[in-house]
Amino acid sequence: MKIAMMGLGRMGMNMARRLLKGGHDVVAWNRSPEKTGEIADEGAKASYSLEEMTEYLSPPRIIWMMLPAGQVIDDHLGHMNKILSPGDIVIDGGNTYYKDDIRRASFLGEKNISYVDAGVSGGIWGLEIGYCLMIGGPREAYEFLEPVFKTLAPEQGYLYCGSSGAGHFVKMVHNGIEYGMMQAYGEGFQILDSSPYSQELRYSEVAHLWNQGSVVRSWLLELAEKAFASDEKLSSIQGYVEDSGEGRWTVQQAVETGVNAPVITLSLMNRFRSRQRDPFSDRVLAALRREFGGHEVKVAGSKKED
Repeated sequence: MKIAMMGLGRMGMNMARRLLKGGHDVVAWNRSPEKTGEIADEGAKASYSLEEMTEYLSPPRIIWMMLPAGQVIDDHLGHMNKILSPGDIVIDGGNTYYKDDIRRASFLGEKNISYVDAGVSGGIWGLEIGYCLMIGGPREAYEFLEPVFKTLAPEQGYLYCGSSGAGHFVKMVHNGIEYGMMQAYGEGFQILDSSPYSQELRYSEVAHLWNQGSVVRSWLLELAEKAFASDEKLSSIQGYVEDSGEGRWTVQQAVETGVNAPVITLSLMNRFRSRQRDPFSDRVLAALRREFGGHEVKVAGSKKED
């Protein structure tokens, strides 16, 4: 199939490469032209404007967006709505909030342009292994696009999840679960690192062992083994953890629907905590312990463990 890849970041570039290897004709566009030229050297058709991108496609035009969530997508959709035609298909493969999908599908639907939301998981390893795809939108658009999904995904690695927003909703919950799993692994290895056996254990070997038939085996443990193998105590990095937004949306959804989700919620809160140094809340706690119990406090500016 002929398809445009719009946005050539870490995910978009490798997805374009996988599509090329699968025999698809890829038209590439990126806000910074250097990456467009890079993928053009590998066989893609370079386009340097949205108008040029659409001109290179044949009806029905297929455009796969890999753009940051938020206003930037609305801005580009507003532009494309003017230059696309009825019957064309736009796929959003970024980390988008599912309620935005519903709104955008309605906006494009006024011109009979199909909007498909595709939750994509696989990270930088997707080029080699394939991407897990969670897809929402019109069923007929999904069926038309199946050759693309088959190329991008491993065997049995894509699923039609339902109407507009369903794909990104399933991906949102997927990422919330991921937060909880990562937090549990982190806490477990911290307990090991604080134990009497910390000097005897090699965490890369523990991670490898746990992946040999244990109930906690996972790809995340494979990645942990790789990280520990190159830096056993992870001394080269700080414990500062960002979030993509999907963990927040998962917690928000749990609140809206009254679902008890303490593990995911606390894992998100811990990410917030990781970005704070000497938070005011802790100073309040220390002050209160001093006031009601006369407990010793650390004086500001004194040496303390990071």
